Amino acid sequence: MNNRSETRQLLVDTAERIFADLCDKPLLDAAERGEFPRRLWDTLRENGFHELAMRSSGVPLGDAFAVIQTAARHAVPLPLAEVLLANRWLDASDRFVTIGLARGDTVIDAPWARMADAALALDPAGNTLVPMARSAAAAVATGSNLAGEARDVLGAAQKAAPIDPGEPAYELLALARTVAIAGVLQRLLALALQYANEREQFGRSISKFQAIQHNLAIVAGEVAAASRAADAAIDALGDARFVLEVAAAKARVGEAAGIVAEIAHQVHGAMGYTHEHQLHHFTRRAWAWRDEYGNEAYWQQRLGRHLAGVGADGLWNFLATRG
Repeated sequence: MNNRSETRQLLVDTAERIFADLCDKPLLDAAERGEFPRRLWDTLRENGFHELAMRSSGVPLGDAFAVIQTAARHAVPLPLAEVLLANRWLDASDRFVTIGLARGDTVIDAPWARMADAALALDPAGNTLVPMARSAAAAVATGSNLAGEARDVLGAAQKAAPIDPGEPAYELLALARTVAIAGVLQRLLALALQYANEREQFGRSISKFQAIQHNLAIVAGEVAAASRAADAAIDALGDARFVLEVAAAKARVGEAAGIVAEIAHQVHGAMGYTHEHQLHHFTRRAWAWRDEYGNEAYWQQRLGRHLAGVGADGLWNFLATRG
């Protein structure tokens, strides 16, 4: 294992311990009721995780995405990806800054804007970010996505001059959702395997039944494909093919999300549809995140337009190489 791999593993292991200790089902339920997980956020700040993606941190950007994936495996109810990337683009970490999409004079779908000091309004068309300071007079319309995660609208905020992130901001946020879905799918596989081994029917665990084994094999294959697609996009950071790798990964991971979530609920039976069980915290995130920052159709169209431009003579070279 080289030094870079050791550093990434150390970060992931540390994050894993923090999330395992502090992110339990009562915290997830409270977050869905609108309670900000202050203790979890303070612990991440104390350990410097909010600064991982900053260019001055000395940490490769890929390692920050590995931590985002780890957070997703625990359904962490914090806008970790938004905070990491906002700090990177602002080159500052002394405030809690979230990111949403620009719509006129407002920023929409901004996670926890009700708690943030400021927000960045992203205009994907121009790849620009407008800092919007949240003051006492700034109106915040609270809302949530399908998973119950805070998604707010911030208006009447004081705007600063637009900034150029110097990299494809929309695609990086799409990558964050991609690796997060991959992390959730990994957790769903683990939950399904655990339940199948523990649940007994007709005197034996349901994992012994061929139909269950077949479905779990499908889940394992989809999770492996999603994880590899996400890893390929991370590996392409800074590469000329980065946007195309994100397109392929977001589309493939979104496709896997529907299949894995469906089978996970089938394996858990009626128990998996109750609010008391933890399963829904992960399946609803997979469903919600597949639509955020471009769904499968959006990214398939972007990839398809590029392939059409390459033409028949260049298609094989595109598929067979990373050039």
